[in-house]
Amino acid sequence: MNESTIWTEKYRPASFAEIKGQEEIVSKVKAFVEQKNMPHLLFSGPAGVGKTTLALVIAKTLFGDTWRQNCLELNASDTRGIDIVRGQVKDFARTKAIGEVPFKIIYLDESDALTKEAQQALRRTMENFTRTTRFILSCNYSSKIIDPIQSRCAVFRFKPLSKESIIEVAEKVAMNEGLNISDEAKLVLFEVCGGDCRKLENILQSCAVINKNIDKELVYSMASIATPKEVSAVLKLAWENKFIDARNKLLDLMLEYGLSGLDVIKQIQREIWNLEIEDRKKVELVEKCGEAEFRLTEGSDAFIQLESFLASVVLAGSR
Repeated sequence: MNESTIWTEKYRPASFAEIKGQEEIVSKVKAFVEQKNMPHLLFSGPAGVGKTTLALVIAKTLFGDTWRQNCLELNASDTRGIDIVRGQVKDFARTKAIGEVPFKIIYLDESDALTKEAQQALRRTMENFTRTTRFILSCNYSSKIIDPIQSRCAVFRFKPLSKESIIEVAEKVAMNEGLNISDEAKLVLFEVCGGDCRKLENILQSCAVINKNIDKELVYSMASIATPKEVSAVLKLAWENKFIDARNKLLDLMLEYGLSGLDVIKQIQREIWNLEIEDRKKVELVEKCGEAEFRLTEGSDAFIQLESFLASVVLAGSR
């Protein structure tokens, strides 16, 4: 386990009350746990919003000190084939739980990475061992989980953490670690992490190594993203028909911050709405952003696609 992971584990909540940003889901799951009886659970949502944390809190609350003996945690993206379901999962499921709770828990993280064959095998295992085992499945995209599994689970859809929750977590970390985070830096942290608490803590750890006084410039630097002002300057140059200047400045930004094409296009998409141009032109540019992003994900050359986008901005500005 690397240092970054240990730092993140340090701030993992130990009880339901400490989980931030998912209060509605937590209240429902807590009711299951208090009755010591729950269905299979399917947690769906983006990374870093508390899915694994909630699963571990459930196990620790139910089983106390014996939670490790009664809980099997697997990452399905590492062991995604049918053999892991027929072997390790089934072997653990068929044994009886230790203690008063009548079932064990199997937590499958990133279960949307399981092959269809493995999911079919898992479906049968969930049916056959309901008396002795409850499954908690975690995924980013519930659409990749086959319908028979979804129908056997209570589905909970997690959302990215709100600005208030992110700032609350940042302030807790700052208090415990002796950091001083400016108000501007807190807003930038929310903007940079996009509701991902794990990313927030990793950025804060990186900043804390450099300086205990964290300002917005340090956050931008450690997150390896350009400032909104710099991205906006590129767009304004292109809009004013200064294509070569815009291209050169964009290349300098990518080299200075080590940005990928996808990083840049996402930042550009956000800054388009802050340009002082008519709304129809903004919508046209966002459409061009979508085209560029699609081509980048398909493997096109990043700089050529970004040049193409800047050319579209120039043409839109000259009409």
